[in-house]
Amino acid sequence: MKKGDWEKIIIVGNDPESTSLLHKKADFISVNSDDRLTEIRDTIKRKHRGKILGTEVALSIASGNGKEHMALISALLSLPVGIRFVALTKEGVVEL
Repeated sequence: MKKGDWEKIIIVGNDPESTSLLHKKADFISVNSDDRLTEIRDTIKRKHRGKILGTEVALSIASGNGKEHMALISALLSLPVGIRFVALTKEGVVEL
């Protein structure tokens, strides 16, 4: 997060305490990984509404699990926004 030039950062996870150290200006959306996939999706969608002002997001899913990733991608596409996948590499932030 610190390596890129982002207008807004939203972190989705289940532990706001550990991720608050990653970036002080980031918004955090708390989800419970034990919830059903549709519940996680609906939580993400509800909490993202109004936070994403553009038509596209840069998305890194380098951490987390498949269930969280599916819920997040489904929620973003239903808002609707376009998705660009990004990752931090030795060369810096790259679009995949």
